[in-house]
Amino acid sequence: MERDIGIELRKLSNLTCRYFEQKTNKKQVDAITGTNGWIIGYIARQESLGNPVYQRDLENRFGITRSTASKVVNLMVQKGLVEQRPVPEDKRLRRLVLTPRAQQVKRLMDEDHRRFEQTLRRGLNDADVRMLFSLLDRLKKNLEQMDEKEER
Repeated sequence: MERDIGIELRKLSNLTCRYFEQKTNKKQVDAITGTNGWIIGYIARQESLGNPVYQRDLENRFGITRSTASKVVNLMVQKGLVEQRPVPEDKRLRRLVLTPRAQQVKRLMDEDHRRFEQTLRRGLNDADVRMLFSLLDRLKKNLEQMDEKEER
């Protein structure tokens, strides 16, 4: 029987979620979801580069809708993970800034990320990794083109 790419991707996604729920420092940090973790990591990277982060950046980076991003940001504010600071040049914008609590979470996540990447890359050489990324890029492109066709 032929294997379905979609099912295999879903299984991999489930295994990834399970890994981060069970095998990481996350157990030590209450009320942090996987999505919150990815967003904390993204904001921390951008802050280290001196780049401000806004809600629209989360929408673009994670491929989520405006309403989803808004809900996630509001929940992260309630959890004390991010602050929304006004931007003097544009009253409509609110810059997202990590709180000290989120910075502590980030340090734990960095440790988990290094361990996760090592696990994923076990037994793969550089050529394997390049091929994997090439294939993933093609799959994403196929899905993006499908979305474009539906919009027409």
